[in-house]
Formats: sequence, C-alpha cells, structure tokens
Amino acid sequence: MANAQNNAPKTVAQNKKALHDYFVLESYEAGIELCGTEVKSVRAGRINLKDAWCSIVEGEMFVNGMHISPYDHGNIFNRDPLRVRKLLMHKREIMRLFGTTKQQGLTLIPLSVYFKKGRAKVQVGLCKGKKLYDKRDVAAKKEADRRIEREMKERSR
Repeated sequence: MANAQNNAPKTVAQNKKALHDYFVLESYEAGIELCGTEVKSVRAGRINLKDAWCSIVEGEMFVNGMHISPYDHGNIFNRDPLRVRKLLMHKREIMRLFGTTKQQGLTLIPLSVYFKKGRAKVQVGLCKGKKLYDKRDVAAKKEADRRIEREMKERSR
C-alpha cells in the first residue's frame, strides 16, 4: 500500500500565470535534467515557473527562465538559479512540437513540475496566446458561474 502512494505524482509547482495568459491546446510530460542540489531545492518547493518558456535548439528542448532557488546547504555545488535546463523527451516528439510551433505560431510553456516515481517531471503545454478580449470573456464566465452557484445555494436553503 505504501508503494501505491509513492507512484502518485506529487506536484511541486504550477504556472498559474500561463493558464491566465494562454489557451493550452495539448500537454506533454518531459523529464528534466537537474543537479543534486537543484533536486533538493525542488523537493523543498523552492521553484518558480512564472516567466518560464521552452525552446527547441538543434533537436533538443530546453526550459528558460525557470528559477530554482539555491539549496541552503549546497555551498559550492549550487548552480545558477536561472540557468537553462535540458528537457528530456523523445526526438520524434520534439521534432513534431518544433514543426507545430513554427507553422502555427504556438509556444511551449512549462505548466507544472512534479515528482513521479522519484523523478522530476515537467508538464509542457503547447499554448496559444490569449487576447485581452479572451481574458475578459473568461473572467465574465467565471463571474456568471459564481453567481449561478450562489443562487443555487440560496434556493436550496
């Protein structure tokens, strides 16, 4: 039974700003290449995905702008918090994403970081930018849903 709990993904960080600014069309799971002290910082939840994005260079995928705070007890082994980190995906998937982003003007954004079977994973979203009127529509829909929920709660009393 303890083994089943270890297999469940443990979310460490989410990129809420990305969900506000982009429509997520598809999402993919990718491994991430980290150093020892970075893994300890990520496990402690000291990671920020707010301004992060992914790029594809020479058939390899990288995450830029992801901030992992230096580990407190890491001394000389700590790395630069904003360094570019390599994402691990199959070459076929990377090339498909590269073609899609170039043709359709989409972007790759890291949506969340989590641990799955003891390994750090990044959920990468293939995203399309929202316009200002799209953001207003989403806000109006949320407000309408809240109002309906409130009315239903009042009636049930």
